[in-house]
Amino acid sequence: MVVVDAANVVGSRPDGWWRDRRAANERLRDALADLVHTGIADLAPPVTVVLVVEGAARGVDSTPTVQVVSASGSGDDRIVELVAELEGRRCVVVTADRELRTRVEALGADVTGPRSVLPADRSRGNNRTS
Repeated sequence: MVVVDAANVVGSRPDGWWRDRRAANERLRDALADLVHTGIADLAPPVTVVLVVEGAARGVDSTPTVQVVSASGSGDDRIVELVAELEGRRCVVVTADRELRTRVEALGADVTGPRSVLPADRSRGNNRTS
């Protein structure tokens, strides 16, 4: 499973996302669709992709390839809950948030940075950080 910290990934590039957070998260969701077939880091396809949204992005719809989970509170806390629910199954969390990274690595997840999933940067290869 690939769990994406939407707020962190969307916020990693100053492309005007703050003008319409929901639309920015929908663009990210759509850009993640090919991960199902390409995998990420050393997680081979097919993979399940989960995008965790919070705040103004709540309510973004899932697609056939990307499951969207709206956090009722902190997106980071919801990501930790999702990883804990996997009970030992392989998981890669996409975030640059150091505190979140520490929390999910303690549960056995691998972590990679936002560049590994951002469309303009994917051609440079995955940015695995663990």
